[in-house]
Amino acid sequence: MSVTALIGLGGNLGDVRLRLGAAMAALDAVPGVKVTARSRFYRTPPWGNVDQPDFVNAAIAVQTSLDAHGLLDAMLATERAFGRVRDGERWGPRTLDLDLLAYGEAVIDDERLTVPHPRIPERAFVLLPLVDIAAGTQLPGMGRVGDLLAVIDAAGCEPLP
Repeated sequence: MSVTALIGLGGNLGDVRLRLGAAMAALDAVPGVKVTARSRFYRTPPWGNVDQPDFVNAAIAVQTSLDAHGLLDAMLATERAFGRVRDGERWGPRTLDLDLLAYGEAVIDDERLTVPHPRIPERAFVLLPLVDIAAGTQLPGMGRVGDLLAVIDAAGCEPLP
């Protein structure tokens, strides 16, 4: 069985665009994962802790035969391979952040994973790239991606050339 999953990517330390592209390629190389769409890159202001560099964000769609937790494990391994250390600091600077935003039409809420990601509707840095690749996608319990973006403030976010 193959499922379409949506993944958000971001970072704000080092050559982020290069790293995000390399992370997309690394995920595409995981057995059972095929990148099928990728968004533009966006420059976005930091969230939470605002005393840090702007972020670069993107999103990809993948077709995967992995279950949701298997895909999450592959994403976490990719983060580690690119120097990410999860030290418990929320919203801080990072080399690479990968978030499983949606896994088909699944609704999962356990100790390791919540999908769809519960904060999608309030985050322009997630919705802008998602609209590039999945504007018509219906997120269970949230609504259509394009409609979610239409009602939030995306000031300060801009596509990168």
